[in-house]
Amino acid sequence: MLFTVQEIANLTGSTVKTLHHYHKIGLLQPHEISEAGYRLYGIQELERLQQILFYRELDFPLKDIKKALEDEPSRIECLRKQQELLIARRQRLDCLLKTLEESIVHAKRGEIMDKNVMFQGLNREEWEKALSEQNEYLKETYNHDLMKQEINVEDLNEKAKEAQRFLVSIAEALKNGWAVTEHRLYDLFDEHLNFLNCHGTPMDKTSFKKQTRFFLEDEFHRNMLENMQVGLCYYLCLAAESYAALT
Repeated sequence: MLFTVQEIANLTGSTVKTLHHYHKIGLLQPHEISEAGYRLYGIQELERLQQILFYRELDFPLKDIKKALEDEPSRIECLRKQQELLIARRQRLDCLLKTLEESIVHAKRGEIMDKNVMFQGLNREEWEKALSEQNEYLKETYNHDLMKQEINVEDLNEKAKEAQRFLVSIAEALKNGWAVTEHRLYDLFDEHLNFLNCHGTPMDKTSFKKQTRFFLEDEFHRNMLENMQVGLCYYLCLAAESYAALT
């Protein structure tokens, strides 16, 4: 049985555009192309696509996936390797979740967390993996490489904690029905911008407005915020525009 590219997209959750791209770069060739020019895929192609998607879950760049599949001609060996990688990733995520849970408990109690456990799971390797998907997207879409910058783990941990605090507070404001023109919302912006400016990221009201507009217009970053809270990206952008209009 052969499947069209649209049927494969519906089955796997991939997009037709993605499958066309995989064909173009030689990562996933169709079983055949019909006289009418339609790409048709068989069971072997489905199995290869499954392996590709497993590697994508592990944040492998496409060129590395192609090399991995070439180096692992045995499907069973390839699947076992992917299983090992996923287990290792689960263990890292479990460690991160535990650290995050303990951070929330200490924050609610107003306690200072032990510095020896504060950054468990967040070392350089974890940050590189955490940023890999976003970095690949930025390179492909905007020709910007995050990894060219030196990774300062302590600095990233601190900024990530602030970003999480800020976005949670904005999400709560949205949930509680704060208007985008409320000054208590602007106070949250002031606090966040002060942090950024004190930690090596110059940011004024206009720059902040442009950043939130970029998040709204860029699908990858918009989805990141919308997955956290429906409407968050739109709410943040509108509030930032109102904030920037202040004299």
